[in-house]
Amino acid sequence: MKYTVREEGGYTVLELTGEVDLSCSPEARKQILLCLDEKRNLLVDMSRVNYIDSSGVASLVEGFQTAKKRNLKFGLVGVSGSAMSVLQLARLDKVFPIHLNVQERLKADG
Repeated sequence: MKYTVREEGGYTVLELTGEVDLSCSPEARKQILLCLDEKRNLLVDMSRVNYIDSSGVASLVEGFQTAKKRNLKFGLVGVSGSAMSVLQLARLDKVFPIHLNVQERLKADG
């Protein structure tokens, strides 16, 4: 897994690339929590994630819960087909705010 972090429209955007599995989900978790520690709204761009397992999903859930506790916005953008399948299987597609891209999320915020 690789990642990049950028700022866009009042959000920190964490773009994950590759496989988010047991070997690298601790790093994904660390990056998610670091972004939230900066008290910034967070969008996780998953357009380049070709595989995610339960440990990766757990990192997303923890980020979502942490953001809620801190009254920060959290969402997923550009979720790839393979990652979306995993989220749908766990019914988390109904829990996470999911948008096609950052611009769509910004429009939704008004």
